Amino acid sequence: MAEETAQYLIAQNWPTVRGNHDRVLIEPPASGLEDVDAFTHHCLSQTSLAWLLALPIALTLAPEILLCHGSPSDDETFLLEEDGGNHFYPSNQKEIRHKLGSIDAGLTLCGHTHTPRAVRLSDRQTILNPGSVGVQAFPGLTVTGSPHARYALATHKRGEWSFSHHAVSYDWAEASSRATAAGFDSWAHGLLTGYAASSV
Repeated sequence: MAEETAQYLIAQNWPTVRGNHDRVLIEPPASGLEDVDAFTHHCLSQTSLAWLLALPIALTLAPEILLCHGSPSDDETFLLEEDGGNHFYPSNQKEIRHKLGSIDAGLTLCGHTHTPRAVRLSDRQTILNPGSVGVQAFPGLTVTGSPHARYALATHKRGEWSFSHHAVSYDWAEASSRATAAGFDSWAHGLLTGYAASSV
């Protein structure tokens, strides 16, 4: 599904930023790729890899809107959460502002933790994580509790942002079966249930 997903996104031509797993696919670490990333790399065409290489780590859509994966400067930093080692917990406003650095966009869209959240800072900056389309559980970190694909809508009206989070049904049994067929049983469980295998 990696190649199909990449080709679909290329065809849609939506504003897109590169995430941490995208980065390791095009800049492999000296220690080599983890199993899932190695499998993904094998599935991707040179066209898809070139597309990933060209993606920015952050993208300004307008003076008001910034897109990033983790934080604006680091794709592995949780913008709205703190890393507790085997879990994460919500960041406070001071911690979020520190991670934003000089960014003062009215709306920052982020991801990385796969956890739907909207946070409004006292200076009227707002950060939105819409959640994940495909990964609802990851051991020690993300547990949404259902396998639904997640997305969010952001609306700007009279100077204020409002949001609606959505959870959508899809054939997660098939997605889980594909993961099992590829040899990734722990991913299969999360896809099917929204819980990490170690958290049930």
